Amino acid sequence: MSDQIAAYKKDRDAFGHMLKDYHDGHAVLEIIEREDGYIDASDHVKVYFSAFEDWRPDEQEAMQRLVPGRALDLGCGAGRTALYLQGQGREVVGIDISPLAIEVCRQRRVKDARILSITQVGAGLGLFDNILMLGNNWGLMGSHGRAKWLLRRFYKMTSPKSRIIATSNDIYQTDSDIHLAYQAYNRERGRMSGQIRMRVRHMVWRSDWFDYLMVSRAEMEEILSGTGWRVCEFIEPSGSPYVAIIGKDGA
Repeated sequence: MSDQIAAYKKDRDAFGHMLKDYHDGHAVLEIIEREDGYIDASDHVKVYFSAFEDWRPDEQEAMQRLVPGRALDLGCGAGRTALYLQGQGREVVGIDISPLAIEVCRQRRVKDARILSITQVGAGLGLFDNILMLGNNWGLMGSHGRAKWLLRRFYKMTSPKSRIIATSNDIYQTDSDIHLAYQAYNRERGRMSGQIRMRVRHMVWRSDWFDYLMVSRAEMEEILSGTGWRVCEFIEPSGSPYVAIIGKDGA
């Protein structure tokens, strides 16, 4: 038993185990643990498998803003975005750091799904016309500095009229004392208010701690400044969740 426990502790792919269990027909909750001890448990896992007609209306509308050409699905999860794009006849590459997530993608017939971190994307993947960051995956930017670095990298691997379609969440639109206290704690440490330090838990598995960046619309525009990108449009211009349609300066 001790060897089994050691193996569980070594396996950090809690997110992938969650997706695999759901895909295999088990009842699953998505459990997120924040560094301050806050824990959220929800049935959000079903969203990773959702068909287009069940997406949020703003995400559905955002698909009308795609430009022709090849797409990169960042943090592809169970492949819902990649499968939708494939169904539209588009060439799409899905990447995720979770090996089991990529296994689930392949079982669901995503044609090109690769185990890759967002920080590993580059010219070796080829040229893209659309970069997709749905499901709050702007959060994968991690921090202010890393976001600027990634955006400049994205600029070099995309066509002149390319688009980034990203979803985020304005964390300032809350009246929760617990969340407001955590935002203040972040600012005290020189971090952005929405730079969330968290990990995923599932059954006996726990992911490594990672930063997930939630930003207001104004913060997103500031991060984009100087990277060659600009916000063309916010879908859902008020409220907490939103989609940003991002294009290249001058395009």
